[in-house]
Amino acid sequence: MSTDLGTAEEMETRELVHFVTQQTRFALINNILQHPEQLPSMYELEELNPSVSDATVYKHIQKLIDAGIVKEVALDDDQRRQGYPWKFYGLTDEGRAFLEEHNLLAAEETLQQIYNTISDKPEKMVKYENAPRPGDV
Repeated sequence: MSTDLGTAEEMETRELVHFVTQQTRFALINNILQHPEQLPSMYELEELNPSVSDATVYKHIQKLIDAGIVKEVALDDDQRRQGYPWKFYGLTDEGRAFLEEHNLLAAEETLQQIYNTISDKPEKMVKYENAPRPGDV
């Protein structure tokens, strides 16, 4: 049934677009997109968002996971290395499709180019950036 506001499905879609484009969540999605492997660790996400507390970064990643936009992927126990991250965050197939459908991925290539120009990354971030990711091994 259609109302002045549109169908329930259209309302849900608008709410999800609003949800993912909230400033911190959209920044985190962009951080995932710009990462060389599109699988940053929590540390990398925290470093890329210095104006937001680590707890806030974590909370918004969890919300994106709950919404089905982001997934947490982990290395198997035998692939984990001491001193390196083993949990990473990337877009779900459904999340990527939703973002594409609503033209929210248009700047993906530009984001990657910008990320590649960051020259003052902390040593730990460079180390984490080069850590093995699920699917690499």
